Amino acid sequence: MRPWEDPKLLKRGAAELISEAELVALLKDARPLRLKMGFDPSAPDIHLGHVVGLRKLRQLQDLGHQLVLIVGDWTAQIGDPSGRSATRKILTAGEVKRNAETYMAQFFKVVDRSKTEVRWQSEWFGKFTLEDVIRLTSRFTVAQFLAREDFAKRFAADQPIAITELLYPLMQAYDSVVIKSDVEFGGTDQKFNLLVGRDLQGMVGQRPQQCFLVPILTGTDGAKKMSKSLGNYIGVAEPPADMYGKVMSLPDPLVPLYFELLTDLPDGELAEMRSALERESVNPMGFKKRLARTLVATFHGEEAAAEAERHFERTVQSKEAPDDVATYVLPSPKELAGMKVSHVIAAARLAESVSQARRLIEQGAVEVDGTRVEADGPAEALAKGGLMKAGKRRFVRLVTKG
Repeated sequence: MRPWEDPKLLKRGAAELISEAELVALLKDARPLRLKMGFDPSAPDIHLGHVVGLRKLRQLQDLGHQLVLIVGDWTAQIGDPSGRSATRKILTAGEVKRNAETYMAQFFKVVDRSKTEVRWQSEWFGKFTLEDVIRLTSRFTVAQFLAREDFAKRFAADQPIAITELLYPLMQAYDSVVIKSDVEFGGTDQKFNLLVGRDLQGMVGQRPQQCFLVPILTGTDGAKKMSKSLGNYIGVAEPPADMYGKVMSLPDPLVPLYFELLTDLPDGELAEMRSALERESVNPMGFKKRLARTLVATFHGEEAAAEAERHFERTVQSKEAPDDVATYVLPSPKELAGMKVSHVIAAARLAESVSQARRLIEQGAVEVDGTRVEADGPAEALAKGGLMKAGKRRFVRLVTKG
């Protein structure tokens, strides 16, 4: 089967191709394609939602094509002056570099480093003058940008739109011109930006890039897109036991989607799984365990996947404490007197923040020696120590000083 006829390449894990016919024509040509993927290093970690697109890139790399990874260090240092985006805070050059290094270490767990060209936006935007900015902005109209759905809604609602926000799609488009992109990859929420790049390339005499849009992966809550800010994510660098446990917490209807977008499970088996789940003729637990093993093995290896499964069966299914429970030395009685239980949970790293600890308590997900913590009361109640459990998978043994 020729690559462009393989449904796993252009159908599975592909939401929309612009234009499919043009992309097929490029694939039929023997010339290696330049595949563009950009990222904003505003945060150091990536999650399974990012992996959907990375898997498509790897498939094309394996066919001999070249990935060009754009590090958005220039836009990350600008931030979002409008204040609308919490993820686009202004970063220093050092923060950007550290985030990018961590991000790429995780990125190359999926894509082939040897077939990747890494480019930093500052290579070209660091030399930009006001004349360059005016020349770039003159190619598009405000009306064109107000056609973007989120801009249109805010404009109709008389909500402010910063001029800086209009520049981001232009800067992303200019990246495509600089690297002579043949195909740009992004989620369906990036469609407008990718099309701007396609238009700009045509304006400057380049062959317009193809746009490969991938689906947005639903998060572990089963409702919204996977996002760190929403807390419904599975990070690729998470410890094996945590990754396994999060997969096991997925709502049953999401399991086939995760298999489709994140694994190489054959289409025939995938169809049988969907049918069995719809008929409710099987216990979804078996499919979830297979998915969890597969994903943990992908990022941590088979041995780690097997141990993560044993950990889950022991601590969740059999409700036993793990053998290697960490300890947390409680503060002195005087210090405890001024604390809440949620403060201890966060300090013991059973939650990422005090607010998350409070939510766990409200959900009835915190226990000490098997007794549920009913309210976020004074931490003095923990003075005797004991085995604390937060959620389904996190344990710590509270011990007193001395």
